[in-house]
Amino acid sequence: MSATTVSELLARAAADPRAGLRLIDRRERATWRSWADVREGARRAAAGIRSLGVGHGERVALVYPTGEEFFGAFFGTLLAGAVPVPLYPPVRLGRLDEYHRRTAGLLRAAGARLVLADRGVRRLLGEAIAAARPPAGCRTLAELPAGSPDEAPGDAPAEPTASADDLALVQFSSGTTVEPKPVALSHRAVLAQTRLLNGFWPDRPGVRHTGVSWLPLYHDMGLIGCVFPALERPSVLTLIPPELFVARPAVWLRTLSRYRATVSPAPNFAYGLCVEKIEDEELEGVDLSSWEVALNGAEAVSPAVLRAFTERFARWGLRREALTPVYGLSEAALAVTFSDPDRPFVCRRFERGALGEGGTARADPGGVELVSVGRPLPGFEVEVRDGEGRALESGRSGRLWVRGPSLMEGYLDRPQATAEVLRDGWLDTGDLGFFHRGELFLTGRARDLVIVRGRNHAPEELEGAVDALPATRSGCAAAVSHLPEGADREQVLLFVERHRRVAAAPAEELAAACRAEVRGRTGIEVDRVIVLDPGTLPRTSSGKIRRPETLRRWLAGELDAPRPVTALGLGRALARSWRSFARAPAKATPSSEPES
Repeated sequence: MSATTVSELLARAAADPRAGLRLIDRRERATWRSWADVREGARRAAAGIRSLGVGHGERVALVYPTGEEFFGAFFGTLLAGAVPVPLYPPVRLGRLDEYHRRTAGLLRAAGARLVLADRGVRRLLGEAIAAARPPAGCRTLAELPAGSPDEAPGDAPAEPTASADDLALVQFSSGTTVEPKPVALSHRAVLAQTRLLNGFWPDRPGVRHTGVSWLPLYHDMGLIGCVFPALERPSVLTLIPPELFVARPAVWLRTLSRYRATVSPAPNFAYGLCVEKIEDEELEGVDLSSWEVALNGAEAVSPAVLRAFTERFARWGLRREALTPVYGLSEAALAVTFSDPDRPFVCRRFERGALGEGGTARADPGGVELVSVGRPLPGFEVEVRDGEGRALESGRSGRLWVRGPSLMEGYLDRPQATAEVLRDGWLDTGDLGFFHRGELFLTGRARDLVIVRGRNHAPEELEGAVDALPATRSGCAAAVSHLPEGADREQVLLFVERHRRVAAAPAEELAAACRAEVRGRTGIEVDRVIVLDPGTLPRTSSGKIRRPETLRRWLAGELDAPRPVTALGLGRALARSWRSFARAPAKATPSSEPES
C-alpha cells in the first residue's frame, strides 16, 4: 500500500540502510545520517513538542540553517501531529531590523504556536519573537522538555494519526511582487508532487539516482524538490550549506563529481555564478558525466546563462542534455512543467512587439530569445487566458492558469486571498506566457510589467539586454516603470549591479553603456540607469530580485550608492555574516555510511 503522509514516507525510508543524508561542512567533509537516524531524532523531538502542549494541526515555525537539526525539528513536528512552517534564517547582520520585521510578520501569518531554532539563530531572533509572541516561545531542540517514559527513543511512541488531507507544511511564497503568503500544502498534494518528480527520472539497470543540493531547506525547491523525492525513492541526498555554495560555488560541482550524483536543481543565478566565479584549478579531477538532470527553475531562465554554463563545463564531462529548464510555483507544491531531460534545452526567438499580453507570438530571427520550460507534468493542465478569463489559442500570450494534483489547499487562514486565485479547481498563477509547438514559454509576471508609452513589456527583456556587458553582473538587474508626481508619462528605471572585478569606473559611463545596450537590443529608451554595488538589490529568501521593493527603497533613499570596489560581493558577505553567528554541527558521532 502506498504511503499517504510524509511521516509514512520517513518510516518506510528508515527501513533502507543504504538511504539517507550526507551533510557537507565548510571543509567539504561529510557526515552520514541514515533515514533511520533522522527518524530516531525526530521521535525524540516529537515527544518534547507534545510535552509543550502543541496540539494537532497547530503550527511550529522552524528557523534553521542546513543541517541535521532541521530534520529533527521538521519531522519531529510532523510526528507530533503539528504542522511545520520552515522560515529563512538571517544571512546579513547589517539588516537585522528588516529581518526581524519580516520574520515577525511571517510568524503572525502562520499563527505559529512554537518556534524552533538552532542556538546561533535563536540568539538573533529576540526582537521577532517579542513582536510575534508565539504562545510556546522559542526553543532549541536541546531545550525541549523530555517526553514521558513510554515515549523513550527505543520505543514506538503513540504518534497522532495524520490523514492525506491534513496539512504537511506551510510554505511561504517567494514574495517577489507582494509580501510572502502562507501556502497551505496537504500531505496529498506534497506526495503527488513528489511522485511526479521521481517519475521523471526513474531508476534503471546500473543507475540508482542520487541527488546533491545546496538549496535552502526552507525553500520548496530544496525541501519538496530534493528532500521528499529522496525519501520516497528512497535514496541518498547530499546537502551543501547555501552560504558555502555562494562563497565557493566550485563546491557544488566537486560534490556532484565526488559522489557521482545524477540529479541536482538550482535557480538560474546559480549557473551564472558558477561561470563567473569558478576557476579551472578548482575543478582538478572533477567529472560531471554522471549529472543527468540539472534542473533550472524558480526564476527566469536565461538562454545566455544556459549556453555559457554548458560551454564552460563541457570539458569536465557536462552534457548539454543535462540542462533542464522547468516552471513551477509554491502554490502548486513546486513543478508544473518540465523540459524533456533526454534532449538539449530549446531556445527560440520571437517578435518583441507581439509578446505583450494578448499578442500573438511570431517567430523572428532578430527578436527576443526565450527558453522553453517544457510541457505540463502528467495530471497537470495549463491554460493561457486573457484578462476576462477566456482561454486563448496556442501562440497567444496571456495569463497562466494551472490545474493539477498538487495544488495548495489555499493561503492559510486567508479565504479572501485564496478566492482571488483559486477558482473551480484552477489556480491563477499571475505569470504570463504562451504555448508554441506544445511547449510553454514564459514572458514575465503580470505585476512586474514595465509600461512604455502605454504598452506592456516584460522586465526580463530589459534586464537580459545588459547581461552581456562585462561590467555588469549576470542576472543582477531590475527594470521597473514609475510615474513620478506631476509627470505626464511612466519613466523606465533600470537598476544594475556592477561586476565585482570591475575597477571603480564612473557610474555614468556604465549607465550610458547600459542604456545603449537596451536601446540596441529592445528599442526601448531607459530614462535612468542606477548603478549599484554587488549584492545591493533586495531579494526574496530564495534569491529572486524584488522589483517593487527595489523601487520603494530607491524612492525612500535606502539603496546604497556605489562605493569603491573594496565592497564585499554577495557571496563574501553571506559567508562572512554566517561565520559570525553559525555554530558547529552537533557533536553526535557520525554513523557509518553504507557502501554504494
